[in-house]
Amino acid sequence: MTPLSFLARAAAVFPRQSAIIHGQQRFTYAQFYARSRALASALAQGGIGNNDTVSVMLANTPPMLEAHHGVPMCGAVLHAMNTRLDAPVIAYMLDHAETKLLIVDQEFSKSIKQALALAKVKPRVIVYNDPEAPHENYLPGTIDYEEFTSGGNPEFAWAMPEDEWDAISLNYTSGTTGDPKGVVYHHRGAHLMGYANVLAAGMLRHPVYLWTLPMFHCNGWCFPWTLSLVAGTHICLRQVRGKKIWDALADHRVTHLCGAPIVMNTILAAPEHEKRRLATAPEFLTAAAPPPESVLRAMDGAGFGVTHLYGLTETYGPAVVNEWHAEWDALDPQQQARKKSRQGVCYPALEGLSIRDPETLKEMPKDGKSLGEAMFRGNIVMKGYLKNQAATDEALAGGWFHSGDLGVCHEDGYIELKDRSKDIIISGGENISSIEIENILYKHKDIAAAAVVARPDEKWGETPCAFIELKTGAAPPTAEDLIAWCRDHMAGFKVPRHIVFTTLPRTSTGKLQKFKLRQRAKAGEAAS
Repeated sequence: MTPLSFLARAAAVFPRQSAIIHGQQRFTYAQFYARSRALASALAQGGIGNNDTVSVMLANTPPMLEAHHGVPMCGAVLHAMNTRLDAPVIAYMLDHAETKLLIVDQEFSKSIKQALALAKVKPRVIVYNDPEAPHENYLPGTIDYEEFTSGGNPEFAWAMPEDEWDAISLNYTSGTTGDPKGVVYHHRGAHLMGYANVLAAGMLRHPVYLWTLPMFHCNGWCFPWTLSLVAGTHICLRQVRGKKIWDALADHRVTHLCGAPIVMNTILAAPEHEKRRLATAPEFLTAAAPPPESVLRAMDGAGFGVTHLYGLTETYGPAVVNEWHAEWDALDPQQQARKKSRQGVCYPALEGLSIRDPETLKEMPKDGKSLGEAMFRGNIVMKGYLKNQAATDEALAGGWFHSGDLGVCHEDGYIELKDRSKDIIISGGENISSIEIENILYKHKDIAAAAVVARPDEKWGETPCAFIELKTGAAPPTAEDLIAWCRDHMAGFKVPRHIVFTTLPRTSTGKLQKFKLRQRAKAGEAAS
């Protein structure tokens, strides 16, 4: 099994069907397949082969879709990087992945240049200049993407993987307890996710999919491969902006899109003059925290259907879906909201989903009360962590993937998360490590102690809130000073939005009581 066969079939059966639309660019399935094979050929001619890593930092553009096919077509492994990462993290990933070749959009070439100066590996660099949004190139002397692929054979005879469990892609976690971990996906899992996505999204033949979800997020939840299964059309979108989304929805009769709740907020918050009448009712698949009932009502009023999903990098993105029952339509709004707040049941390609005791692995009662850890088992669980057998063994102990998320299972089998055992803040769909922010804050000369928790945010879902204990006798920095300090030392989306100066609550043994800080943040405590 491999998802690469989806594109080959689509090109054979629907060669003239629209595959990719990007601004003024149009590619049919025959062209999409040929361009992907040309990329694979060019890579092979450049010495890229089995299990070599090809890293890419690209926006939601045609080359990103081509990379999802062309890279594994030559036996290599695709490593799609978050475009918002800072240079030290990029350098770490390039070294850890042993990147042989790097494809980068000119928009991100400045941060890549800084990362390459820090990295030990020296990959060959290919630069993509998007004709729809040209940017300055900070990597002179590199090869242009179109020039590179033009040297490849569009009829390249790619081969199926020797083993369907071979690696197809590499995705890095946010590094919550140290360096980011490299999650390895296999061809079999990506193939099965194609069918699962079609079923979970309710896709018919030739759907029109708008790329509001970054393709670097768990390989776009595997939708770059999925769409070929039903010969759908990819509508590329470099930036998630209200007007661009509404124009794409109306102009292309979009049927499906995915994203974090912030994408819904962006759609709803667009000025009335930017909103368009829609001829179709798009289905929006959302993950992260369940959207508030007010947002769900507003999306319904705007003509969207909303499906709530849950998953992790280690489960190829969505592995749980809140399957809606028709009889729930008769419930009052509050009861419906409670149903919608639950994460749900097994994704079609997942064999096992369970709330279990993390120590004994005993399944917890399905009573909606007994707290345990959400665990996964099956074909859409990662192959493992790259070069980290200890972490792999720990995560897959007892034959189950341990998510670190705590929840309950209801009588009807639907799971509902209650807390995260890992201190992760999910802001606008991005996973932010509170530990990483705390480590940066501790480096400030005036800070004695720091604790970072999630603070509810209407726009982003959650944002980092930092509680700060200052050193005695220090000239007190302002909240603005500390925010500026963070901005100088980490990616912008990780910077705390709120700073609270306080004495941190601790137990009698000195253990920090973060639950009290979460309560204060939830209550809306701001800078003091």
